[in-house]
Amino acid sequence: MTGLSVEARVDARGVDVGFDLGEGEVLAVLGPNGAGKSTALSVVAGLVRPDAGRVELNGRVLTDTTRGVAVPPHRRGIALLAQQALLFPHLTVAANVAFAPRSAGRGRREARAIAEKWLDAVDATQFADRRPHELSGGQAQRVAVARALAAEPQALLLDEPMAALDVAAAPALRVLLRRVLREGNRTAVVVTHDILDALALADRVIVVEGGQVVEFGSVRDVLTRPRSAFAARIAGLNLVPVFGAQDGFETETGVRLHGLPDADFVPGAPAVAVFAPHSVAVHRRSPEGSPRNVFRVSISEIEVRGPTVRVRAAEAGGRFELSADVTAASVAELDLVPGLDVFFVVKATEVALHAVRTC
Repeated sequence: MTGLSVEARVDARGVDVGFDLGEGEVLAVLGPNGAGKSTALSVVAGLVRPDAGRVELNGRVLTDTTRGVAVPPHRRGIALLAQQALLFPHLTVAANVAFAPRSAGRGRREARAIAEKWLDAVDATQFADRRPHELSGGQAQRVAVARALAAEPQALLLDEPMAALDVAAAPALRVLLRRVLREGNRTAVVVTHDILDALALADRVIVVEGGQVVEFGSVRDVLTRPRSAFAARIAGLNLVPVFGAQDGFETETGVRLHGLPDADFVPGAPAVAVFAPHSVAVHRRSPEGSPRNVFRVSISEIEVRGPTVRVRAAEAGGRFELSADVTAASVAELDLVPGLDVFFVVKATEVALHAVRTC
């Protein structure tokens, strides 16, 4: 097959993940710290040998534990771009970028031409004669991108490439990566915490939690119809696990819930209820009316967000957290403060019910 296929189990790190992407596709891997995202990337790069698994790139088997195949990192045709640029400090920028083609057996003149090509592609030609310590973080990452691409990899792995950059440098690098990935039709995997990276760079998304793939799909699908708590959080939505009851749905703590089932919803199957914070009303007393969903919560945090105020709260049973966006006037009128018990109320028409897909 063309593209990248990965199955990897690393017992010591509690990781058991798998994914496939076609040639030229970009996959974003999202998840909290310690979820196993970087471990999966290290398996693909050949830096970690899985206890069980298989990695195949464009029809070439790179790892197969059943057959004892373990192609070394430098022979995989894969480039890894990490949080830190990791440039060779004793070499100039041009020599850093020329290192990969030189290592592949290219002549000095040809390697220099390749370095010039990629430095121009990342708008870093003016840094060619500098040493790494003379570069800013954003400039160093641009050079690291050029060095990775100069190796002519079949796949590019990016492990939080914007994490160490300041707020000014990160957007510029994101634009650069989008251009080099799209123009070159490059197969790539991007590990990130930032929703902007997924939106700007990726075709598809997987969400990893606890070493498992808990969600997958297109960027649009995952961020507008999340099935996992992490995806809901970065998308700015509330998510509540539910199960079928005799006359509707209930949360784990027995709260009755009403909503609109999605097209893929299966009665009796694991499901989640998803709704936006702006659809939540806050009350000091429990309101009347059957069509509404009522959650008794304790306020944990109040945060001003421009013209609105985000009220975060924990459900009475402590099983999940919810957020409501209200006006400053409402906060003052209701005298909302952390520690106060209130009721979050959302209409049934504002709640979408999604089936939880098995990955």
